[in-house]
Amino acid sequence: MRRSATRQLALAALAGALVSTGAAAPPSQAAGGTPAKVPVAVGYGGAVASVDADASAAGLAVLRSGGNAVDAAVATAAALGVTEPYSAGIGGGGYFVYYDAASRRGQTIDGRETAPATATAGLFQENGVPIPFAEGQTSGRSVGVPGTPATWKSALDAWGTRPLGKLLKPAEKLARDGFTVDPTFRAQTELNQDRFKDFPDTRKLFLPGGALPVVGSTFKNPDLAATYAELARKGTGALYRGPIAEDIVRAVRKPPVDPAATRTVRSGDLTAEDLRAYETKRQAPTRVGYRGLDVYSMAPSSSGGTTVGEALNILERTDLSKLSETQYLHRFIEASRISFADRGRWVGDPAAVNVPTRELLSQGFADSRGCLISPDRTLTSPLAPGDPRHPAACGGSGQAAPTTYEGENTTHLTVADRWGNVVSYTLTIESTGGSAITVPGRGFLLNNELTDFSFAPAAPGVPDPNLPGPGKRPRSSMSPTIVLDDGRPVLAVGSPGGATIITTVLQTLIGHLDRGLPLVDAIAAPRASQRNQTTTELEPGLWNSPVRAELEALGQGFRQNPEIGAATGVQRLPDGRWLAAAETSRRGGGSAMVVHPQGKP
Repeated sequence: MRRSATRQLALAALAGALVSTGAAAPPSQAAGGTPAKVPVAVGYGGAVASVDADASAAGLAVLRSGGNAVDAAVATAAALGVTEPYSAGIGGGGYFVYYDAASRRGQTIDGRETAPATATAGLFQENGVPIPFAEGQTSGRSVGVPGTPATWKSALDAWGTRPLGKLLKPAEKLARDGFTVDPTFRAQTELNQDRFKDFPDTRKLFLPGGALPVVGSTFKNPDLAATYAELARKGTGALYRGPIAEDIVRAVRKPPVDPAATRTVRSGDLTAEDLRAYETKRQAPTRVGYRGLDVYSMAPSSSGGTTVGEALNILERTDLSKLSETQYLHRFIEASRISFADRGRWVGDPAAVNVPTRELLSQGFADSRGCLISPDRTLTSPLAPGDPRHPAACGGSGQAAPTTYEGENTTHLTVADRWGNVVSYTLTIESTGGSAITVPGRGFLLNNELTDFSFAPAAPGVPDPNLPGPGKRPRSSMSPTIVLDDGRPVLAVGSPGGATIITTVLQTLIGHLDRGLPLVDAIAAPRASQRNQTTTELEPGLWNSPVRAELEALGQGFRQNPEIGAATGVQRLPDGRWLAAAETSRRGGGSAMVVHPQGKP
């Protein structure tokens, strides 16, 4: 099986190289000095892929100067905190998956935000009734302890070769000198205009003069430049103790809202001690075998690795390469439905609840669930979960519960270096614009990550592993993934998109590995997302396709979503070159770059 899978993967890789031939030249400069966005690039010496050209260029500069993949990932992430401030930044958290070429091992860092020590299961309830999601979203109550700066420190201490101060310089310069506003940045600002205007510091930064930023103008953030400079001098610990930490606590406990605003903005209970106590977690990745390859991802507190892994195990029993497009999508949708049912019942923060990770990833459990799939009918949602500790012969063993809501913004980057090290890193501040609270004088938005907790149990009488608790990490769907063949990397991928991250990563993997799509085409393909809900979300490319009617004839129901996810990936080609791939159009397209696009150095 491994030999067959490797041969299939090599053919797909060669096809990807052919697709990207015209895009392998160094990116030209767009107006204002910003590199032009190119969705695919091929070459030697390493590769970077992100949603933003300035951020990819920051990472590429580190690789060109001799830094490794971890160094470049941190530089790229810091730059994304400038150019993608509504998706990520030092006010948020994320998950870092690293492949070390020397040891041929995968390792991970859980940099997820944590709840205050005083948090209870009723964090988002008043008088036993859940508050409206919008009131939780824009509040100090939704802010968790940021994990991103600590993640950078943990990664650099363990595997980096460059000091943090040097890696922050490109982002600091970008914040000070500015970047060019594109349609996506303006649209995301407009989406948050009503929230942003209620916070004077946020309004001043993102709505200068009370107006939306103009496409093509230069956006500067001198406060963030100064904050990065302070972190460069003092280290990331400066965010967890000292003046920056004090400013964060003050903004959460007494949100700096305009006195004239009519919005209800609840305060949070974050303390200086909560910040001082924060720690990242180094842990083993999840692992499943698929088509003779090893797929590594993020273990709980993220549900990404277990849910993608279970779905892959379900699909392992079917040769997807031989199915019609309709049956291929039907199988993908049903495997997603099943794995989300099991995710909702079993996955939470393992420090607070017992998560049967090993059992969820067992082939035996997948077989006991995958047998529910029929080629000529559709399962109904919400589907009851199975019990991975005691798999039934074929079916579920629990009470069905709906999938709780999860915000849909985040960002993802993938990096590879000349030595073969690879990073797949997803980071976030949760909703687009996070909590909408900018830390006064610091230039960054605070997350609203605690809204990823269930506000109340998903269904009465059904155990919910994702209720808030003291110091607890909310369940995430982030799925940074690295695929190995005999211990060597062949592919890394990830995406933003809240709970749609899981289906985006799954669909990208099977589109490439099973359907033979070049990586950039697997990323660009129109997406579907089924998350144990009554209907499956479809992008326009599938909504307007004849395949929709064929799936509806099987009982599938759909609703339209204009855009799902924004993936990036890197791939090792058989001849030793790296292929970097990003979106061709979602979020205005992504940015793929390689160190030496013309050949070996």
